[in-house]
Amino acid sequence: MDEIKYCYKCGAPATSREHVPPISLFPEAKDILGLNFRNNLITVPSCDEHNSNKSHDDEFLMVTIASIVGNNPIGYLQTQTKIDRALRRKSKDFLDKEIIRNAKNYTLKTKNGKKFPVLHGNPNYERLLKCFEHIAYGLYYNEFGYTFEGEIKMLMGFIKYNDQTTATMTAMVKEKLKTDEIPHELKGENPKIFNYQFFEPDQFGLIAMVMNFYEGTEVFVSYKPKDAKEPFDLALSLIHSGINTQVKIGDKTFKFNQK
Repeated sequence: MDEIKYCYKCGAPATSREHVPPISLFPEAKDILGLNFRNNLITVPSCDEHNSNKSHDDEFLMVTIASIVGNNPIGYLQTQTKIDRALRRKSKDFLDKEIIRNAKNYTLKTKNGKKFPVLHGNPNYERLLKCFEHIAYGLYYNEFGYTFEGEIKMLMGFIKYNDQTTATMTAMVKEKLKTDEIPHELKGENPKIFNYQFFEPDQFGLIAMVMNFYEGTEVFVSYKPKDAKEPFDLALSLIHSGINTQVKIGDKTFKFNQK
């Protein structure tokens, strides 16, 4: 008798397997000169709700992040092939309603003189969080072999936050992971499309993880298991209280609540 598998997200009995991240993020060979970027893709057991019912979110994520400025050329190729085909099937206002709000067209000029059209606007932040949360749950299941129970928080390194505190916090988290934390193995057999790295739990039992898409789109994840200690950090407490605070990590100083 086959062993019963349980959903990576909710723990219900699994009915299928889900790609983590979604397979749509990995280009098809026909779109990238026959190259293969679908080697040993990660799959995890899933219930119907957390697999087939999220196909629209998978497409949304592909359209949103493949075209981010700073990604590698493969992300750009996705915008010219698979994403272009997807957008042609949508209504004219799809980008403004679903992907990027208050969008404005600009032309970006590279150092060697090449010009590229770009859109600048407000991303669908809450939907992005939802998509990345599913991936974070899936990677945790793949790494540890069971469904995560607890609280997940995320910071998106590719977003320019209007809130200065969040912007500085994102930069500080990135530096802290680079300088202070103990990393596990960097994983992902298609690193030009996606890789990820877990870190050792801290003194409170919190686990950090970094996801990187198309070598330019970073997402920082914090897992707080349900049985973890309630974390207390004096500097963070001062920051959240609005008090002028400076945090030194390595040779860098991060300033918060500057008047």
